[in-house]
Amino acid sequence: MGSLGRAAYTVGFWIRETGQAMDRLGSRLQGNNFFKQQLSRHRTLMNVYDKTPEVAKDAFVAPSASIIGDVKVGAGSSIWYGCVMRGDVNSISIGSGTNIQDHSLVHVAKSNLPGKVHPTVIGSNVTVGHSAILHGCTVEDEAFVGMKATLLDGVVVEKHAMVAAGALVRQDTRIPAGEVWGGNPAKFLRKLTDKEIAFIAESAANYKSLAEVHATKNAEPLDKTEFLKVVQKKANADKPLVQ
Repeated sequence: MGSLGRAAYTVGFWIRETGQAMDRLGSRLQGNNFFKQQLSRHRTLMNVYDKTPEVAKDAFVAPSASIIGDVKVGAGSSIWYGCVMRGDVNSISIGSGTNIQDHSLVHVAKSNLPGKVHPTVIGSNVTVGHSAILHGCTVEDEAFVGMKATLLDGVVVEKHAMVAAGALVRQDTRIPAGEVWGGNPAKFLRKLTDKEIAFIAESAANYKSLAEVHATKNAEPLDKTEFLKVVQKKANADKPLVQ
């Protein structure tokens, strides 16, 4: 950011802060009669200490996602609604073309019981299903993590490996390439077929295309007229029928 950019940022910051200060003053003047509206100050990207998230320009980050601290998101990757990537005590690295689906959590380990330090490293063209938890682990390129699966510290999922939905993978477990593991605790189930391995790359490509659609729609301004039409339609639908 050049000097002109920094100046514009500073002016914009103070305008926003002045607006909030005026709102607080107006509320005090209204006393007990004012309508209190809590506005969310959610920030999709947030610094921690001196660590700043680095997100590729063509990556999609949903507006309700949170990317915090030392996190790198590669080109064409997508971080979906409600996800949290918290790189506060260690780093998170996500390659290109990877999708981290809705409500998934990615965190790191500064130190654990054995005294090991674990960042989280997720490769390229990886699919991580809805509500998965990845903690201080490594997921190599073109691997697949199913919905609500949990990967604990030191886990390594090799290329073309799959973790079944709902699986709990214990610390320091290595899942070899071409295998699917599942259960609690996760164990070897079987070898993946060639068709299933091809599906992993296909899933990543599909989500990359879908992310482009969501990115375009999220960039569009909310049309007030269309919004009112939707509200009115819902209000009419909720009216009881006259007998």
